[in-house]
Amino acid sequence: MGSLQLKSIRKAYGSHEVLKGIDLEVKDGEFVIFVGPSGCGKSTLLRTIAGLEDATSGSVQIDGTEVGHVAPAKRGIAMVFQSYALYPHLSVKDNMGLGLKQAGAPKAEIEDKVGKAANMLSLDPYLARRPAELSGGQRQRVAIGRAIVREPKLFLFDEPLSNLDAALRVNTRLEIARLHRSLKATMIYVTHDQVEAMTLADKIVVLNAGQIEQIGSPMDLYNRPANVFVAGFIGSPQMNFIEGARLGDVKAKTIGIRPEHMALSRESGDWKGKVVHVEHLGADTIVYIDSEQVGTITVRLFGEHRYAPDDIVYATPTVGAMHRFGDDDRVLA
Repeated sequence: MGSLQLKSIRKAYGSHEVLKGIDLEVKDGEFVIFVGPSGCGKSTLLRTIAGLEDATSGSVQIDGTEVGHVAPAKRGIAMVFQSYALYPHLSVKDNMGLGLKQAGAPKAEIEDKVGKAANMLSLDPYLARRPAELSGGQRQRVAIGRAIVREPKLFLFDEPLSNLDAALRVNTRLEIARLHRSLKATMIYVTHDQVEAMTLADKIVVLNAGQIEQIGSPMDLYNRPANVFVAGFIGSPQMNFIEGARLGDVKAKTIGIRPEHMALSRESGDWKGKVVHVEHLGADTIVYIDSEQVGTITVRLFGEHRYAPDDIVYATPTVGAMHRFGDDDRVLA
């Protein structure tokens, strides 16, 4: 279908360097997600792959062929944007088939491919409607269908769910996951939402300030973060970081412990503190504690627990689940 190789990709706007030497290989059929904070360069990297931005230096190869000087329309890619970019005067059917029509495809081929994509995305009842008659989720599915009919080598998604409400995001996320399994296509997806990344990706690329911090499967990054940045970015609630701490035999410049790897008691424990806030989420209870020994810490308890602000509690970390980071903020062996 489509593999991708990026070699030493740099992108600068004048003296401002946005991408600082990106090396990445995406295998045929992989679902790869770029995550990182705003301004980290993830959308710029996606647009460089698409040809919508020119790399200042470096190589972009699709299926082993250099495409740095190939026009976007000739790269064998299809892109789904945050905005649906549908033609308001065209029906769903015509929006989905427009690219094929402009390429001169036979009418029968367009009908066949649009029909298959509509069926895959449950859009059959809406083919005669115009975009204004659709919900946000339906419009995004039309945009995805428009990409499917082109049968590209690479699907590129640029924060496609950020305009949807929470329920629609979940539903559309499931549809994209099913779509990937069905098409066995290579997909590259940009998001700032780590839940999307953790639930969809085969491989996550964590970007920060134009550089790759770590590449790995969702659980690799969660269980074995390479540095403090990745440890803090992946996981919600965020990992607790304790500076200059020593707990038993565990010593490091920074010790990290995830909120779910903490026990809480009203009687005894390692760190005494006062509850400052509690989030009752039904399946989870998130307790924020102001501790004299280690500052503010977060504890995630499964199920409903009746803690309240000003309660005095004792938190105890699971020593075997701690992450140790050195002076350079990288994980210690």
